[in-house]
Amino acid sequence: MVLSDLSRQGAKTSGGDRRRNGNPAVCTNCGTSTTVPFVPRVGRPVYCSDCFNTRKQQGGKLDSIGQPTSQPVTQEDQATHRNVFPKLTLMPTTRAAIAKMGITEPTPIQEATIPVLLAGRDVIGQARTGSGKTLAFTIPMIERCEPSRRSVQAVVLVPTRELAIQVADVARVLAEKRSLTVTLLYGGHSLEPEARALRGSAQIVIGTPGRTLDHLRRGSLVMNDLRVFVLDEADEMLDRGFQQDVEAIMAATPRERQTALFSATMPDWVAKTAHKQMRDPQIVMVDENVQAPPEIDHIAYDIDKAHKLDALRTLLDRNGGPILVFGRTKHGVKKLANQLAGFGYPVDALHGNLSQNARERVMVRFRSGKVPILVATNVAARGLDFQGVDQVINFDLPDSELHFTHRAGRTGRMGRHGEAITFITKEDSKKWREIERALGRHFPREPWPGVRNAAVRPELAGAGPRS
Repeated sequence: MVLSDLSRQGAKTSGGDRRRNGNPAVCTNCGTSTTVPFVPRVGRPVYCSDCFNTRKQQGGKLDSIGQPTSQPVTQEDQATHRNVFPKLTLMPTTRAAIAKMGITEPTPIQEATIPVLLAGRDVIGQARTGSGKTLAFTIPMIERCEPSRRSVQAVVLVPTRELAIQVADVARVLAEKRSLTVTLLYGGHSLEPEARALRGSAQIVIGTPGRTLDHLRRGSLVMNDLRVFVLDEADEMLDRGFQQDVEAIMAATPRERQTALFSATMPDWVAKTAHKQMRDPQIVMVDENVQAPPEIDHIAYDIDKAHKLDALRTLLDRNGGPILVFGRTKHGVKKLANQLAGFGYPVDALHGNLSQNARERVMVRFRSGKVPILVATNVAARGLDFQGVDQVINFDLPDSELHFTHRAGRTGRMGRHGEAITFITKEDSKKWREIERALGRHFPREPWPGVRNAAVRPELAGAGPRS
């Protein structure tokens, strides 16, 4: 039963019945059925007792029907946060949220694009991976939304579920300070909880193209009041696999919307397509060479296909830190992870055939360091923020120079040193030359030594195959 039906039902209930039993409703936050001591109104959020109490405990003030009010920033808070992004004109609530993240100085892409976006201009932003692009668009997006308007005012499209969750985590820290609601839309689970959230108090929507288009066609997503539209990882979003969905979504937005495109790579064809959807965009490029970040050491090994697994084990034995191993296919990634687990390595696999819950568990284990080796398809190559990855290994050569760039970009982030190693078989030689030609760079290349290092990391000694 939708909220409008509940409102009509509540209006027919006698005053005595309401006092005894309350009015039926659906919690805006968790989607469970509940009762409230007032008549629910369409477009006004309601909360079950647990969510109401949780919001109060988290410091959010609510009015008589559970509507969050603004969280004031005291003069003491303003003084404390005065040195956060000092050169930018931001709301005190924004500075407080950034301070909560432990950040004080903007990165070059943030410093260059935030003022332009706050001024309402369209922007095409290009900066290498790990440069802080997410904050570059979420900060002005949050500031341009109005907490008093209970409608969707901003939409961010991203290519993967994992990236959607990551962007939402950042946006929620900023949105909480202004009592704005962030809603996630991605596949792998029922549409109904998302639809309830959209019918409730959704103001900022972060989603993948397919699921967002599903809600648009169902009528659960209405973008008449949209102010800001963001494409993250725009080169992939406008690739052939997503372009039709993205254009269909953009066609349903107001013409006067503000549009921002961000990516680590921006081929000419993407820029041309983007200009059709944007109004006099300002192009911001902060890296002279986004294809090959200087913090990453590259080396390519010529190797026989039959020796790749032994070579991989040698590299894993030498490095105890977080390591990302990229394969080409879902089946190949699953098989390789099982082989490594059989040798006693602490490893997980990440690929598109996993359920969303399983994918999230894998991400948590890898980020926490509980499982330091992750074997993945290109699903882990785009936009995901893995802190402290020491090494990226291309067990299988990627299909394009863009995937090579994004894979390597999972290491060497935010000024840290990283290493990217690529295995090249005889069959890969032609594709490798194409990648180097497209990047305009030749990488160090040498034969694989061919003898597996007998030394094994102490924590793996005597580990034996896993059951």
